[in-house]
Amino acid sequence: MDDTRTTGQGDGSTSDVQCSISHAPSAGPETGIPNLAATSEAPVAGRPGTSAPLVGRLGFWIALAIVFSDQATKAIVRARVPLHDDVAVIQGLLALTHVKNTGAAFGLLNGIEFPLKSPLIAIVAALALVAIAAYAARLAPAQKMARIGLALILGGAIGNLVDRIAFGYVLDFVDVYWRSYHFWAFNVADSAITIGVSVMVLDVLGFGSHASKTP
Repeated sequence: MDDTRTTGQGDGSTSDVQCSISHAPSAGPETGIPNLAATSEAPVAGRPGTSAPLVGRLGFWIALAIVFSDQATKAIVRARVPLHDDVAVIQGLLALTHVKNTGAAFGLLNGIEFPLKSPLIAIVAALALVAIAAYAARLAPAQKMARIGLALILGGAIGNLVDRIAFGYVLDFVDVYWRSYHFWAFNVADSAITIGVSVMVLDVLGFGSHASKTP
């Protein structure tokens, strides 16, 4: 008799536990219980709703170095080289000069004058800088080559924008020439932008390491 009651009570309690488990609320947003399976996937930079550093720590230091070296070399030229003067570095090939560029990179639009030219070009340069930053924010952290290229472009764009805001023009001082043929005068910022664009093109062609684009 005692054994029968004990067995009956044990079966009943087991059945009650199974019944309570089968009726337990499922995890999900309706119950407020976090669904671990749904939250196990980490956010991926570059996807909508996620954020990533613009160019990363390395890119930040690259851009900062470009801005510093660009402004430092321009300050030296302003102090040491008279306007429109030349200082030979490699005879027949390379010289330092001092010219004011009121146009775009490499002297584009420098010889064309129109109302509010300096502020308009500065505004266009600032908008281009914002567009570059927005594009950088969409890159995945694994796209290191693209981020380095963008860091070079950002550093160069900031360096020239500082000139436009502070002086109303960009100082160009590198004069590469052959006999009577002279390339457009340029500066450190222009060089960084050119190299950065080249790195970006190489990345697009597949020379960089790309993050998976699987949605």
